[in-house]
Order: sequence, then structure tokens, then C-alpha cells
Amino acid sequence: MLLGMKISYLSLSYILASLVAFSQLLVVFGAQKQLRFGQNGEFKILQVADMHFADGKTTPCLDVFPNQTLTCSDLNTTAFVERMIRAEKPDLIVFTGDNIFGFDATDAAKSLNAAFAPAISSNIPWAAILGNHDQESTLSREGVMNHIVGLKNTLSKVNPSEVHVIDGFGNYNLEVNGVKGSRFENKSVLNLYFLDSGDYSTVPSIPGYGWIKPSQQFWFQRTSQRLRRAYMGKPEPQKGPAPGLVYFHIPLPEFASFDSTNFTGVRQEGISSATVNSGFFTAMVETGDVKAVFTGHDHLNDFCGQLTGINLCYAGGFGYHAYGKAGWSRRARLVVASLEKSEKGDWGAVKSIKTWKRLDDHSFTAIDGQALWSKSPVGARRRKRIGGV
Repeated sequence: MLLGMKISYLSLSYILASLVAFSQLLVVFGAQKQLRFGQNGEFKILQVADMHFADGKTTPCLDVFPNQTLTCSDLNTTAFVERMIRAEKPDLIVFTGDNIFGFDATDAAKSLNAAFAPAISSNIPWAAILGNHDQESTLSREGVMNHIVGLKNTLSKVNPSEVHVIDGFGNYNLEVNGVKGSRFENKSVLNLYFLDSGDYSTVPSIPGYGWIKPSQQFWFQRTSQRLRRAYMGKPEPQKGPAPGLVYFHIPLPEFASFDSTNFTGVRQEGISSATVNSGFFTAMVETGDVKAVFTGHDHLNDFCGQLTGINLCYAGGFGYHAYGKAGWSRRARLVVASLEKSEKGDWGAVKSIKTWKRLDDHSFTAIDGQALWSKSPVGARRRKRIGGV
């Protein structure tokens, strides 16, 4: 009898120990999945647009100098991603569509694995959305997104779990909490939105590219509202929403609002937006939290301009199997959000958001640094109100 009790006790102890170990593993896993600002008060995002990856070393480069063609392939794109990761050490890598060029990818799954391999091996969290070419190989659009979410270290989602009906694949949001140990460690101080801007119009009377649909806009508005309530509620209630950044592939018609006098960067081709205006820009203005939008699609445009308080930014072409311009270096966009610090030395809310680009040239040149947004000091707001009276 005593022996049986001893065995039962040992079995119970083993089960409890296993449960504790499993719970600890879940905590560690959860910690890896929780984005947050570093102890330096910064959060850096690397945007990679239009890799157009296909079959690796057998896939030739486009629009490079003749003396580069024999040695240039998809592997140059891989090397550029690795170079960016080593140099910038981002906290999050965001791939904004046309990750693979479907028509030239023999096996979509293998191409996706190879395209994202540098991010996977870096152990840095990464997220991806779809462009208009990702589904043109051996996987459907849904199949591509399903494959992506199964890869290591990704925070990508097929679609929001709380929404039963929504257009597209790859609509989701990520929250970035404050510094560990600070007053904001359990509150999202930076919100990231990812949307599927579609591929091509499915309406016979409307030619051209796809657009963000009403169901997606409704999800975005509801999500923004929920995040705003959480940020402005206890603990540490704030007077306004946390800043938000939005990522999708196809630019909005509003990207055509700029000329060389009011943007930073270059515009070397037309704005290939949908031929209809879905109203998503207005939806972002109305929510009041979005500070910047980041797209790809038009490889020869890398400008960033502000319209009605929102920065509309291209990343510029990244991939070597994507069309480009010989002598015009492939490039990537970086964004850094910085926190304010109290007099007591505690990290607080986001103080500023800045951006720049890196070129895949000999010097790894950084260009076009600019401030996208900054939080106005309380005193400055008060003086502005007084001055306007």
C-alpha cells in the first residue's frame, strides 16, 4: 500500500514538474512573440519591399550593368537582406509584398523558404504581407499566406481571429509594448497594422490593380478604436492614441498628391495605385492614430511625403530579380521610434519617429533621413492654444 502511494506521489510530482516546465516554456515563447522597446528606448523596423525571389542562383538579375549579369542572381537579394540585418540589427523585419515573383518561381514553397531564410536564421521577429505577384506560382494567395505563418520566428497572421469574414489574406496588427520594467511595459505604445491590398481588380468594369476593401477598413477602424481605448485607459491613462504605422503593398491614389517640392526621395515612375479610390486614406485620417504608411510596388519610387498629417512612404525596390534601374542601387527603408524619458529616468511613451534608407552600394550609404512625427511637449501645446486665442 505504501509502495503504491509512493509511486503515485512520484508520478504526481513528475506530472507537476512537467507542467511547470511546460508553463515556463510557454512564458519564454510568449516573451519571444511580444514585441517591445529595448532598454535604449528605441524600436527599429527594417522594411524590405519587392524581393521578387524566384529559384535562387539560377534566377538572373534585371536592370543591372552588363558586367554584372553573369554573377548576379537571387543570391544577391539574399546577401542584401543579410547585410541589412547585420548592419542595422532591427527589432522587426517587415516584408511588404511581392516576396516572390510567382511566374518565375518553380516551387512557391521553396522560393518562400529561401526568400525569408535570412530573417528566419537571424532569430529576429518578422512579418510579411502579400503583393500582386506572390500567388502566381504553385500556391494560391491563401496558400502563400498559410505557408508564411508556418515559418519560424514570424509574427504574420492569415487574418484576425476575431473576424469571421474579411477580404484578402494577411490582415492583422501587432502591438509594441514599452520598455521592460517601465510604467508602459504592459501597454502598447506603438501599433502596427498590416493589410492585404490585393492583386488585381475582380470587377470587370474596373481595370487595374486591387484595393483595400470595406471589410478590411471596418476591421482597421474597430482595431484602432480598441487600441485607443486601451492606451487611454488605466494603468497610465494617456490623453491621445498611441502612434500607428500601416504597411501594405499597393500605394493609394493619394500617393500622387506630391511633387518634387513636398517630398523627400525620388519619383521616377507613375503611381501604380488602383483606378478607384477605396477611401482608406480618409479612414486612416479619421482614426487619428496613423502617422505613416509604408508601401512597395513601384520600385523606382522611394519618396516620402506628408498629406493631412500622414506620411506616405515608398521603400524603393529591394530585389535583384525585380525591375529597377542600372546604376540606381537597390534599397531598403528603416524606421526608428524613440521613447521619451522622464526626469526620474523612466522610459515613457513614443516621443518621435524617424526614417532613412540604406543603399546596397559599396559604402552601404544611408540617405534621406527625415523626421516623420514627433510628440509636441505639453507646454508647446498650451502656448499654441494661448497664441491662437
